[in-house]
Amino acid sequence: MSGHSKWATIKRKKAATDAARGKTFTKVIKEITIAARQGGGDPEGNPRLRTAILAAKSVNMPAGMAVRRRGLPSGSPIEEAHYEGYAPGGVALLVEVATDNRNRTSGDIRSILTRYGGNMAEAGSVSYLFKPRGLIVVDKSAVAEDTLIEAALEAGADDVSAEGDVYEVLTPTSLLETVREALVARQIAIHSAEATKLASLTVPIDDSRAASVFRLIEALEDHDDVQKVYANYSVSDELLAKLAQ
Repeated sequence: MSGHSKWATIKRKKAATDAARGKTFTKVIKEITIAARQGGGDPEGNPRLRTAILAAKSVNMPAGMAVRRRGLPSGSPIEEAHYEGYAPGGVALLVEVATDNRNRTSGDIRSILTRYGGNMAEAGSVSYLFKPRGLIVVDKSAVAEDTLIEAALEAGADDVSAEGDVYEVLTPTSLLETVREALVARQIAIHSAEATKLASLTVPIDDSRAASVFRLIEALEDHDDVQKVYANYSVSDELLAKLAQ
């Protein structure tokens, strides 16, 4: 796994703090809104909505709040967009947003990139590096590794790896829900399940660059319209642990 994946695991552990500030709730609500508009309000027939609701549960969002958002009218102005850029050291960034004002969000993203030593990139110059994947996270305490590997691969997963105190199960995006449901059927508790993007090429960063790269990514993630930030850096476990303190 890349350093970005490991950093994402650390960030998941901080989700409760983010939720207390309302940031995580806002992002999940936007995803539920978009998923319901595109695929309908019935989770049984809308895999993206099921995944969004699972994300809501993983950050302890009150069930009533998530359910209410499914009824938003189709004219709701929130739309998806993405921006491409570079962090210090040539690290590629793909920023996914959900916004009701593209001009405002575009200006904000450009400003954040400039402020933290990055820059906006031309459309298509970065996005090709990031491949859609399904990612399921399972606490190591929930299941034996051999049992998880057997169940996941049998259901169509591509890979299972250990990252700190969790297992990460990678799937084709089309099979994310299939694999998740298979694990649940085997009574394996799921920590989180999401559609994500992983870099096909990574850029190593050291002490001189890592802090500035992470500051930029966190500033982007802190913006209300930003749903996800993907980056193609790789970093040593030792440095990552140091920066996470």
